[in-house]
Amino acid sequence: MMTILIDQPEFGVEAGFNKQVDNVEKELVLDGGFMVPQTNSFGHTFRDYHVESERQKGVENFYKTNHINQTYDFVKRMREEYGKLNKVEMSIWECCELLNDVVDESDPDLDEPQIEHLLQTAEAIRRDYPDEDWLHLTGLIHDLGKVLLLPSFGELPQWAVVGDTYPVGCAFDKSIVHHKVAKENNTTLPSAALFVIRYHSFYALHRLGAYKHLMNEEDVENLKWLEIFNKYDLYSKSKVRIDVEKVKPYYISLIEKYFPAKLRW
Repeated sequence: MMTILIDQPEFGVEAGFNKQVDNVEKELVLDGGFMVPQTNSFGHTFRDYHVESERQKGVENFYKTNHINQTYDFVKRMREEYGKLNKVEMSIWECCELLNDVVDESDPDLDEPQIEHLLQTAEAIRRDYPDEDWLHLTGLIHDLGKVLLLPSFGELPQWAVVGDTYPVGCAFDKSIVHHKVAKENNTTLPSAALFVIRYHSFYALHRLGAYKHLMNEEDVENLKWLEIFNKYDLYSKSKVRIDVEKVKPYYISLIEKYFPAKLRW
């Protein structure tokens, strides 16, 4: 089931839908005039799971294990366990810094610490959508779920945490390849932000149009923002470096605006 079944912030004026959200193909400009790259950090096209590369065999093995073990019963157990929010208490920025120790084995485009990718994504969005501060913050926090790989969060295996999202309890669609924390901690981010965080890795949906029969009207509206976000999530995986100390005060101010000082994880 795709829909988040509990009350969420209203999505409307706050999320700025007066912006031309249909212009998904807007030219992306990164720091220093960097244009949308044609290749990833390894010199290959993005999300190419067939090209021979330094990461190919590891990525292939990851998805084989993922598709075998990520079952309906397993997902139910994990939702129950991590829904308790009793692992750690810390701020959003403290959690971001933990990602310095994480490398995503499912990603064929990136082998740098995840915090680099978070800031690249957030800064690229900030440049093109300066008035949508909620979307900047969403770019920063969209991958924080990867801390589940770390010992203090249970040290789950990679196949249980990262990789593309897909529904369980139904047949695989041919298009698949090899957030709740924010809501329960009373974030004021709009529902579009929660949708982006939850489904940004659901490439079968937002890139290939699979599983749309599982969507409701709110999902359809929020998908417009996810399609915008995905461009920045994917194409900011580059060697463009971000000065963390320079941008940190801005993101700390957004965290203070939309989140409590400490969250239960």
